[in-house]
Amino acid sequence: MVTAHPLPEGFTEIEVFAIGTALLVEALLGFCLNGLTIISFRKIKELRTPSNLLVLSIALADCGICINAFVAAFSSFLRYWPYGSDGCQIHGFHGFLTALASISSSAAVAWDRYHHYCTRSRLQWSTAASMMVFAWLFAAFWSVMPLLGWGEYDYEPLRTCCTLDYSKGDRNYVTFLFALSTFNFMIPGFIMLTAYQSIHQKFRKTGHFKFNTGLPLKTLVICWGPYCLLCSYAAVENVMFIPPKYRMIPALIAKTVPTVDAFVYALGNENYRGGIWQFLTGQKIEKAEVDNKTK
Repeated sequence: MVTAHPLPEGFTEIEVFAIGTALLVEALLGFCLNGLTIISFRKIKELRTPSNLLVLSIALADCGICINAFVAAFSSFLRYWPYGSDGCQIHGFHGFLTALASISSSAAVAWDRYHHYCTRSRLQWSTAASMMVFAWLFAAFWSVMPLLGWGEYDYEPLRTCCTLDYSKGDRNYVTFLFALSTFNFMIPGFIMLTAYQSIHQKFRKTGHFKFNTGLPLKTLVICWGPYCLLCSYAAVENVMFIPPKYRMIPALIAKTVPTVDAFVYALGNENYRGGIWQFLTGQKIEKAEVDNKTK
């Protein structure tokens, strides 16, 4: 990789290239899969249901995460952030907005599935649209706080992308992190846990398991857990003793969310997968009623 810019401190040539490549692969794969989810929803009438509107919300948010990763990959190959301090703030805000919207939308899907399987009530368009709007506005509220002084966006260890600054660990950071993690990780996680546990009990009574009830929550914990753990540890101890390349690992794991979500909520959904197949091949799906229950 030929460039006039020096290597970021704490990274070797191969490590910078490997991180940039990983970001690029994650972005390309996630964007293609979620883009296919979005286009299929638009083109296939049978997929346009209130429940699938929430799946669409996840796909839109995950496409945003992929765009954020594209920018980070390009900057990684350059070895520096070329967009200045204002660009860093925008990049950090965009990354948080899409990530939090993805998490909130996943909780909304869990809520819908609980009512579908446990109370047999159908989601209305007005309710689905309201939930989608709330998820994005809620994410926007928390994402804008660092721009207003509660929390702060700054460069990640590689210094080619931006996120929440956890290097200081001061009172401002701690109070923001506590509120952020409570409302955007713990509460959505609790909603998903209770919803899918109830669904699992319902399936066990009927003896017919229609999808893996543990997979959505596992996805949330595995993909976002390492990043949340790093930020939480930074609230009580100085994490700067951890080598920069190791502090980049949680961010790389989090960027796998778009690809994993596509398999959990769209490609892992038998009916939605049928709609995608119809869009790609023109072959009609046999079942007209399409919902958002994974097989």
